[in-house]
Amino acid sequence: MQQPYEAPSARRVLVVDDDPTVAEVVAGYLDRAGYVVDRAADGPSALARAAAHRPDLVVLDLMLPGMDGLEVCRRMRARIPVPVIMLTARGDEDDRILGLEVGADDYVTKPFSPRELVLRVESVLRRARPAAPHDAPRAQAHILGAAGLSVDPAARRATKNGAELALTIREFDLLTFLLRHPGRAYSREELMREVWGWDFGDLSTVTVHVRRLRGKVEDDPARPRLIQTVWGVGYRFDAEPSTAADTAADTAADTAADTDAGTGADTAVTTAAAMDTAPNTDPKAV
Repeated sequence: MQQPYEAPSARRVLVVDDDPTVAEVVAGYLDRAGYVVDRAADGPSALARAAAHRPDLVVLDLMLPGMDGLEVCRRMRARIPVPVIMLTARGDEDDRILGLEVGADDYVTKPFSPRELVLRVESVLRRARPAAPHDAPRAQAHILGAAGLSVDPAARRATKNGAELALTIREFDLLTFLLRHPGRAYSREELMREVWGWDFGDLSTVTVHVRRLRGKVEDDPARPRLIQTVWGVGYRFDAEPSTAADTAADTAADTAADTDAGTGADTAVTTAAAMDTAPNTDPKAV
């Protein structure tokens, strides 16, 4: 029999879902995996719980009575930089994108495998976990920097011209990866594999995170000079920003490519993302 995954420490997870059956099953799996689990059935209760006992991660249902999951995510992320995995029963891609836009780090579409959700929780927490103290000297030598940006992977800290950037876990991972590989163009499939660790999934996830990251690192996100769209390929980080003239010449192609990356290529994903449906063979899916 497969042994349940045990969390490396008693980390706290807040489960927010108004369906008592789903909440009970999810909480049960997380509890057996070694997590301390708090539960809330609506938005105000979730915010109160998070304020009373700061969670290490929140599993948040999109469809909540009164205050929906999107608003809960906005308010929670405005208070504390907590990772969020969004649960949704909706098949509409726009809802998944909205969840990512407000700062969710991952999403899972119902019905889902509770065991897969536990693995998602650990994946997000692992990326959010600072390096161990004994790794700090080695990590210090690998602080990344270019074009006024500085990233300390060990401390999970990023700055622009000395000012700290408020990045989600995935935004931080994406910026770190791009800084480590300047000048090389990567497709969205490659970025999903290298940054998210997924071999398949909804490519709009990458598009949304690139757009959000540009909004935080570019002087003018509408005319990006650092994270360039490479027509027909994907994205490239330019350590030496292009000149204003070059940027103006590339704007039309960049806009067209972003449109293709954010809509045309993604509208082909008409069902729940493969990363969410693939594990659903679990007979205990909820």
